[in-house]
Amino acid sequence: MKTFPVLPLVPPQRVSLVVQTIQSLRAALAAGYWRETMPGERELCQTLEVSRPTLRAALIELQRAGELTSAARSRRCIVAKAASIHPSGRTVALISPMPLRRLAPNMVLMIDALRDHLGRSGWTTHMHVSRSCFTRHPDRALQELTARSPAATWLLITSVRPMQEWFLRHSLRCLVAGTCSEGIGLPSVDAAHHATGRHAGALLLRKGHRRITLVRSDENTGGDNESVRGFSAAIASEPSATLQVMSYRSRDHLVTLLDQTLRSDAPFTAYFVLRSLDVLTVITHLLRRNRHIPRDAAVVSRDGENFLDHVSPVVTRYAIDTERFGREISRLVRTVAETRTLNPRTIRLMPKFIAGETV
Repeated sequence: MKTFPVLPLVPPQRVSLVVQTIQSLRAALAAGYWRETMPGERELCQTLEVSRPTLRAALIELQRAGELTSAARSRRCIVAKAASIHPSGRTVALISPMPLRRLAPNMVLMIDALRDHLGRSGWTTHMHVSRSCFTRHPDRALQELTARSPAATWLLITSVRPMQEWFLRHSLRCLVAGTCSEGIGLPSVDAAHHATGRHAGALLLRKGHRRITLVRSDENTGGDNESVRGFSAAIASEPSATLQVMSYRSRDHLVTLLDQTLRSDAPFTAYFVLRSLDVLTVITHLLRRNRHIPRDAAVVSRDGENFLDHVSPVVTRYAIDTERFGREISRLVRTVAETRTLNPRTIRLMPKFIAGETV
């Protein structure tokens, strides 16, 4: 009978989510990501994308290990040995109004590419989720966040004017992933929205459309404003053309506005939609109202998310190279950090036009 030697094999271990959360927190503590106290549980849950029971179990384990201390009705304090390394040297901090799972797919792909490029160069990225930093009065929230979590450079995602003004006023090194508001001199990387808008306007005019609607949210972002300016300039070149800018607050508000255009004696025949998710609302509602696309209404999307490939008819759109987007942001982030300046350099990437079937 053939015998086999007994090998010292160790069964593979299934690592629980609590253990993974502990590992993530320990890595951040070892890097000195936070100074003296931990952020609140809500912020940590959003950043790590875990539930509160999972987070609390991890924090309790760190307290038992002597890495954190806690007192009643106060934030957990960091034991000095865990925060011995200052993080600002090679850390890029991202600020987002929402967690990754709620961002547009292309933005998630861009962040993934950015992290990959920075990681190859020895840089660390940390993402902060904070709606309060994106309000009309973000001063207190931004002051607390930047004091608690120092970084070499801050990356502002889908930022608005008050936030950009605060960073400029405090001379903190940062980069805008998007377009700055008018008059804000911060470095930024974005798609060439003005040129894209002009191209889309000229396309619809060539197709014979003269009553045209531009659909945008009521968020006053620099990129959307550039799209409106470029598109308006193209439509203005045709004296017989009429342009309506439709600014909505919510999905229900958008549907109401669409119905208003359809009830007009001279219906609008083309829609240039800035956000890709809104394209789904526009197309499905037009079909619901028995409008054939593109015979009765043409639809063009400024943003070219991949999921639009699965819409029938295939949506005419402009697709940005997310890998290149992440690479360019990585380069500019390192330039800002290493030169220690806020040189207002702008990089604009021309997207690829995808003809589709909706025009």
